[in-house]
Amino acid sequence: MTWTPTLAAGREPLHERLLAALARDIETGALPPGTRLPAQRDLAHAAGLGLGTVTRAYAAAEQRGLISARVGRGSFVAGRAAPPAETMIDLSRNLPPMGRAEALIAQAVGRLQRRPDLITALAYAPRAGEMAHRAAMAGWLATACGLEGLGPEQVILCGGAQQGMALALGAACRPGDTVLCEEATYMGLKPLAQAAGYRLIGVALDSEGMDPAALAAAAKASGAKAVYLLPTLQNPTGRTMSPARRQAIAGTARRQDLWIVEDDVYGLYAGTSRHPPIAALAPERTFFVAGLSKLVAPGLRAGVVVAPDPAGRERILLALEGLYGAGDTFSRMIAAQWVEDGTAEAIARENIAEAEVRLAMALDILGPAAERPGGEASLHLWLPLAELEAERVAGRALRGGVQLTPADSPLVGEGTTRGLRLCLAAVRERGRLEQGLRIVAGALAGREAGETARV
Repeated sequence: MTWTPTLAAGREPLHERLLAALARDIETGALPPGTRLPAQRDLAHAAGLGLGTVTRAYAAAEQRGLISARVGRGSFVAGRAAPPAETMIDLSRNLPPMGRAEALIAQAVGRLQRRPDLITALAYAPRAGEMAHRAAMAGWLATACGLEGLGPEQVILCGGAQQGMALALGAACRPGDTVLCEEATYMGLKPLAQAAGYRLIGVALDSEGMDPAALAAAAKASGAKAVYLLPTLQNPTGRTMSPARRQAIAGTARRQDLWIVEDDVYGLYAGTSRHPPIAALAPERTFFVAGLSKLVAPGLRAGVVVAPDPAGRERILLALEGLYGAGDTFSRMIAAQWVEDGTAEAIARENIAEAEVRLAMALDILGPAAERPGGEASLHLWLPLAELEAERVAGRALRGGVQLTPADSPLVGEGTTRGLRLCLAAVRERGRLEQGLRIVAGALAGREAGETARV
């Protein structure tokens, strides 16, 4: 078919305006279901657009379920839209299993009524948090993260690990500074950097995570002030650094005079693959961030930051006072109570066991398409794919009723680490997770939902 799009005027990128024109013509019926679209190179020539512009627009249209692509046949207007949101199997949110925490939260709130210090939760908390809560979280860092020997005076409480990241980077950097990170990174870092005015540069990964040689080269070329990384079960790839790799990263940071922001929210899931954190190897330059969200419950906003020196600690406390005010003492009280009586560890162990079962199911269904993570259990799983193929697989999965994390969400810069992240624990029922994984397996094989494999 000959289709000449009419692009609306505006400041949006060309590929977004081309996508909008395609969506509009599909909605109005100018492009009915089953219509074969022009080849990307032909459309680029006819419309006077770059081939890359057309490629990005087609990929985005496929992910939204507007078109479907067939290798060797071309791209066609889809015959049906994605299922409604309420019926979706959501594999895009990286949450822990919630059942055990939900069963115990009412009991925890009931116990608060009998605490002699309950009324202190109505007052403003100290900047770093109540000392008793800080002592409990120092114990949690030893249990969950392997960061031992901390006194409560070294622990600063915050509203979850995301806020901890913001505080740590704010203490190490100023607006306009460059922050290095994995080239496929935790996606919450990107809006944080945008809001704070940091320039992100992605660093190449290998099978253990961030490559020390690439880190050194990026630091020299950019003059970066800090590096943010997840050494254990890196999000999104699930890769874990060996002890030797952690030593190499620490050594590189020393030679390049980099602050390290170490995010360790998944450490306990690694089991016997867990190693001492980088903060134990380079305590003089590492801001250590952790919390309870991935191990116990995401709504329990009990995060922790450990600064490398008194000056960094004071900058964090100043930011807490000036930007956030007093923290949520009720959440911290429940967190401390659960840590002290062993409930937090019991919930975490149960969640880890469930995550281990789900990971085994996913690896069995997806086979060699999935990269085995660097731990005995993991909340997320990485599917290495070329960038365009990742968009296509996500689109097929979406039309089959499975929501995946957008392929470009974790990407920083022009790297080679590309693929899709699957989150294994947000779906409550194992049977529904299995259904979603089989839809993803079909999407990886190039099948739309309802198509059967050809022998």
